[in-house]
Amino acid sequence: MTSGSQFRLGLIQMRSGRTPQANADAAVKLIGEAKSGGADYVLTPEVTNIMESSREKLFATIVAEENDPTLAALRDLARTLGLYVHVGSLAVKVAPEKAANRSFLIDRSGNIVARYDKIHMFDVDLAGGESYRESRSYRPGAIAVVSDLPWGRLGLTICYDLRFPALYRALAESGASFLSIPSAFTKQTGEAHWHVLMRARAIENGSFVFAAAQGGLHEHGRETYGHSLVVDPWGRIVAEGGNEPGVVMAEIDPAEIAAARARVPSLQHGRRFEVIEPLAEPAHLRAVRGPA
Repeated sequence: MTSGSQFRLGLIQMRSGRTPQANADAAVKLIGEAKSGGADYVLTPEVTNIMESSREKLFATIVAEENDPTLAALRDLARTLGLYVHVGSLAVKVAPEKAANRSFLIDRSGNIVARYDKIHMFDVDLAGGESYRESRSYRPGAIAVVSDLPWGRLGLTICYDLRFPALYRALAESGASFLSIPSAFTKQTGEAHWHVLMRARAIENGSFVFAAAQGGLHEHGRETYGHSLVVDPWGRIVAEGGNEPGVVMAEIDPAEIAAARARVPSLQHGRRFEVIEPLAEPAHLRAVRGPA
């Protein structure tokens, strides 16, 4: 790893539907556009290969990782174009009734150099009748993942993980300079929280945030927020997409990470602590007083 040199990032914003081949074709086209724009590393959104609300249709369509045609196509593309392709996530079958929401980092030779299974499951009922139960279909991961790029260390996360800041602090403490948050945020929660949470994760950890997103009204009826984002380590939005599929490009200077962390060195100042009940009497006072 030769950290410090600048590189060009391409975020791939999509509107995935129910047909993996059509989604793969769309991803390949947009990644090609990013490469033509000078990208060295590209990131696709969460569930690049399929957006399907029906559990039965999902499991009738998805396959195991080793048989997934989207993954195979994107590995070939990384090799052909000579760039890092970070597949934000694919739905892959890991058991007859369970899938993994799995991210793949593919190097310039087409090798998978990192995998990450989404840890936090989005199980919620929203106003207006929207309801999500990711844990019905997906098996949560249990391992946080970092991987080295030529320009610095990358921390891998997915969508709902965004709401759990301890994960990002652990990644930053493990050397992550870049935090990837590929997403399929709902329109409702995106409008309320997308920008502020992305900026917060960048500021808290003095890290770049890369967030490729799904956007628009999907074939199965769900609407996602879009607005793919690049946020710098000082919390400034460097680049942003809209609601339509496309490519968001940005120049990334890793030197900005050290500068931000020098100005606010919070990664060096974290302290471990205990949490006690407010009215609990300290043990040393109980010992002095003795039994009642």
